[in-house]
Amino acid sequence: ILQATAHAVDPAAVQALKEMGAYLQTLKRFTVSTELTGERVLADGQKLQHSASATLDVERPDKLRANMTSARSARVLYYDGKAVTLLTPAQKYYSTVPFSGNLTELVNKLEENYAVEIPLSDLFLWGTPAAPVDTLDSAMNAGQDVIDGELYDHFAFRQGNVDWQIWIAAGARPLPRKLVITNRADEARPQSVSLIEWNLSPGFKDSVFNFIPPKGSTAVKLHSLANK
Repeated sequence: ILQATAHAVDPAAVQALKEMGAYLQTLKRFTVSTELTGERVLADGQKLQHSASATLDVERPDKLRANMTSARSARVLYYDGKAVTLLTPAQKYYSTVPFSGNLTELVNKLEENYAVEIPLSDLFLWGTPAAPVDTLDSAMNAGQDVIDGELYDHFAFRQGNVDWQIWIAAGARPLPRKLVITNRADEARPQSVSLIEWNLSPGFKDSVFNFIPPKGSTAVKLHSLANK
């Protein structure tokens, strides 16, 4: 039986995280997509798997379009640096809120004020003070791995009640390719796995960030958590 031992914080693993974050912050215009597989735990402990996907068109510092799809809903988020709009195409409802700020501020405010989570939001936090690396309980280099024929450095971290693993491309472009998050607060240890694809030379036009209400759509209020 393996004895539970606390891993130390390996400075080299933390440095790899810092270098990845610094590199991500240099990317000005890109498209990134993810396929996420998650787990939901029933009262009797049985796990059910679910999936979701998202594609983000990004132009730093303050432009984003996110297409988010799951079995329950499809939503599109637009941010043009002046306002953020959330559209549910099936119901043709949309909500627009004035906002100005960078993408790090956007993902934080949307979650804090409206409980709206943007997939891959960590991409805008890594390499900034919003993602401190000094709160890690443990950090380790888990070796190397091959994903689709490419070599990746595999790291594992523990932070509070969350264990997470990340696979970072080896070489001059340390892009994250895979992310696994385990919730240790639940004794069933549900996991989510995100596979990440990158396009650093995207062909989208600036107009993708501008929201134009679809014909027959209805504006509705986005409720602030502060008002509940």
